[in-house]
Amino acid sequence: MKQYLLLIVFFYLSNIFAQSTASAQVSTFSIDAPQLKTNKKIWVYLPKNYKTSTQKYPVMYLHDAQNLFDASTSYVGEWNVDETLDSINAKVIVIGIEHGGDKRIEELTPFKHSKYGGGKADDYLDFIVNTLKPKIDATFRTKTNSKNTAIFGSSLGGLVSFYAAIKYPNVFGKVGCFSPAFWFGRNEMNELLSKTKDFNTKIYFMCGDNEGDADVIPDMKNIEYWVNSKRCECKKKNKEVIVKGGQHNEKLWREQFKKAYLWLF
Repeated sequence: MKQYLLLIVFFYLSNIFAQSTASAQVSTFSIDAPQLKTNKKIWVYLPKNYKTSTQKYPVMYLHDAQNLFDASTSYVGEWNVDETLDSINAKVIVIGIEHGGDKRIEELTPFKHSKYGGGKADDYLDFIVNTLKPKIDATFRTKTNSKNTAIFGSSLGGLVSFYAAIKYPNVFGKVGCFSPAFWFGRNEMNELLSKTKDFNTKIYFMCGDNEGDADVIPDMKNIEYWVNSKRCECKKKNKEVIVKGGQHNEKLWREQFKKAYLWLF
């Protein structure tokens, strides 16, 4: 416990003196989230030419925004989403949703776990779909249909992103599913899949072979097998990547983000 408290103190002290690494294309705002009974900080990445163009852009919704753009807000390292997209002159808007701290497990899990609790992803996704997305579409020049709307995350974020594609197939047409925590509510997920008739979402599965969880690869393959069973070979729209030596951390997700983005879009 003492070491844990020291880590927290170190993290906050580090943030006080740390300089932001977010690019000029990144801004933030706050929005009420009545479904979650809280206020959410949202990060927005706009393409380099956004202000000088009139075109509309596809949108990616990413979880755990504290770790996406800025080293000063992440104690585990950032994904470098902004630098990566800047480097390839990507034509996409990214919406990062900050996790709820000690509420993160609740928000990102569709089922309740006997040990870890959780199970309020329906409220979290209700917020994204019915509160946040209308705000984004009204504020920015977005392509609003499912073909141009992605949801993306890692670990529990990968789990809830896949779940979002099942719950809102007409909203999210693309999914980035990194190191998905399918172990969380495995039986409940299998039951949900048994009741789901169709799946047409384009999805990018990725994990490392050294993530510390012996079931991460078979769990991911089980989900992918189900996805493939729901579409004919001519409509196969998913990709699986297993990274040799890849661990369950931001380094892996940072290094694989560009490939996933380019494949999805």
